Amino acid sequence: MQELFQVINQIFAFIGPLSDFLWDFPTNFTWYQSIPVLGNFSLAVILLLGSGIYFSFRLGFVQVTHFKKGIKLLAKNKKTSMGISSTAAFFLSTAMRVGPGNIVGVTGAIAVGGPGALFWMWVSAFFGMSIAYAESVLAQIYKEKKGDEFVGGLPFYGKKLLGNKTWVGIGLSVLYILYAMCCLPAQGYNVVSSIGEMAGTITGSTVPVDSVFSYVVAAIVIVLTAILAFGGIKKVTKLTNTMVPIMAVAYIVTVVILILLNLGELPYFFKAVFGGAFTPEAVFGGAFGTVLVQGVKRGLMSNEAGQGTITMSAAAADCNDPCEQGVISAIGVFLDTMIICTLSGFVVIMAHCWNGSEAATWETLDKLGRFNLSVTTLTPGTVLNGVMTVLVSFSFCLFAYTCLIGMITFSEIAANRISRSKTVTNTVRVIGIFTVAFGILSNLAGLELGNLWAFSDLGNILIVFANIPILFVGANIVIKATKHYKKADGTPFTSKTIDSDKLYWDERE
Repeated sequence: MQELFQVINQIFAFIGPLSDFLWDFPTNFTWYQSIPVLGNFSLAVILLLGSGIYFSFRLGFVQVTHFKKGIKLLAKNKKTSMGISSTAAFFLSTAMRVGPGNIVGVTGAIAVGGPGALFWMWVSAFFGMSIAYAESVLAQIYKEKKGDEFVGGLPFYGKKLLGNKTWVGIGLSVLYILYAMCCLPAQGYNVVSSIGEMAGTITGSTVPVDSVFSYVVAAIVIVLTAILAFGGIKKVTKLTNTMVPIMAVAYIVTVVILILLNLGELPYFFKAVFGGAFTPEAVFGGAFGTVLVQGVKRGLMSNEAGQGTITMSAAAADCNDPCEQGVISAIGVFLDTMIICTLSGFVVIMAHCWNGSEAATWETLDKLGRFNLSVTTLTPGTVLNGVMTVLVSFSFCLFAYTCLIGMITFSEIAANRISRSKTVTNTVRVIGIFTVAFGILSNLAGLELGNLWAFSDLGNILIVFANIPILFVGANIVIKATKHYKKADGTPFTSKTIDSDKLYWDERE
């Protein structure tokens, strides 16, 4: 078995360096680094932040003007016999957006860039809301019917906008499926390890990763995942409709309690965030660019605006107008970064672990370990210490599991661009379940496949490079649809609204 893992690692040895090169390009060239300020920004960051600014201005800052409208649409939770409701689609997208990265990603950003990175996460999320709006509108415009469901997203609008070429849709589908499958092992392990963390805290003893308990939990997770995967999108949305509110409330309540216990640290939090945003401390590199890049990169990678990886859920919704799901998707970015990531930032920054007497320990801990250290620091010697650790682990577990389920579901939807056959759909489901099991068991056995896991980062950046140009190709279509939506004159959205060939929306009318 050990030999098999070594062979796999060797085969994928090139992936890590390639992924790092693409994420850092062209900052990995000396001539580019010498350019003031700009030399700190990679092409990926420029594309994501620049696109957010562009769409914000071209769409009249729709993320602000229609924020209240989006809240009202969510509150309606309209019943539908075709597809899923907009609210269900929102919860499904949130299941993917709000993942372990909302804890470890924020922790990592602060570890590298200091508290000021959180400020730039807010900035990137604000502009990222307009990107999420644009890609969701495109997903709705070009969605297709499949029985009593809708399928769509990046592979579908990408195919339509790039000459309606079949190979484009298939290529984008394969890219997303590969990306999702390489992310699944880590998510599966996060679920099992967080349950072990809860059990260890409750019993007061460490639960070994190779214990009977861990294997039983692993088996249960794999079986439940299989049941949901073969249940289809409507069964999955029933789960996310329940789990997403629970995990959000549990995490928010936990952090609010920590804040109330440490109210005296609030002035320090805001001073550290706003001060660090422009005048970073030397221990974190002393460079404004470092703080800015960490905030932008972690922020946009947390809420996934611009990657096109959330668009499958947007397309699945039954809306009265494509732009309705656009404004709802923008709210999803707000929830992910402005609320969940900010709460994580409160814990990390208020605990002072990143710059106090625990700084040396902080540098040697893994990111989740750093976050847990912050939690225990904020509740020293109290009965709440164990309670808070359990609640954080519980939230982390749900973050990881809903993310896991979302990836399998979105892969299934993406596969419809390749073929609508049951065989293809079931094959994707089986591969997803196998990948989850493989990741869990390899980690429980103490084996690492770092080079294979690095493929998720590679898939991430490749999707960004594929999706952003497509959004610009469809920019005028989004603008036309938005003007029609804002006009609100009672006329229905059809292909004539955007001067397009026949769409589902014509059939609807």
